[in-house]
Amino acid sequence: MNQEEKFMKAAIREAKKAEKIQEVPIGCVIVSEGKIIARGYNRRNIDKNTLAHAELSAIKKASKKLGDWRLEGCTMYVTLEPCQMCAGAIVQARMDKVVIGSMNPKAGCAGSVLNLLQIPAFNHQVELETGVLEEECSSMLSSFFKNLREQKKKIGQKPPE
Repeated sequence: MNQEEKFMKAAIREAKKAEKIQEVPIGCVIVSEGKIIARGYNRRNIDKNTLAHAELSAIKKASKKLGDWRLEGCTMYVTLEPCQMCAGAIVQARMDKVVIGSMNPKAGCAGSVLNLLQIPAFNHQVELETGVLEEECSSMLSSFFKNLREQKKKIGQKPPE
């Protein structure tokens, strides 16, 4: 197992924490100097907060740990391609690199719908690596949504699209 896979496994463990509380299983870790300095997982429904994404939680913790809003020298490992809000925060935090498990063709902003991480006009661009443990990240999400649709079908609710 290489370094990228090792840290993505840690992000997957965070995603499983989200799944246990019936949140969409998205997790991430932030690494500095070869060590995990922050972890986060999706908590939007539990916290009733649009901003409670895994990436934003981890960025907040990493900034506190380092005592700076700038996360230069850091790499984020995230199980699902960041949305526009999180991609913007990653750029604003001056993160060096983002490693993504599964791409998000409907809402991803690191190459799928658009790529906010590497817009040349911005004052900072983020190195990007995709497809690390992609099958594991993707199947975890697929299985979560399949189970959610089945549960909603049982209680007569319309499944999410």
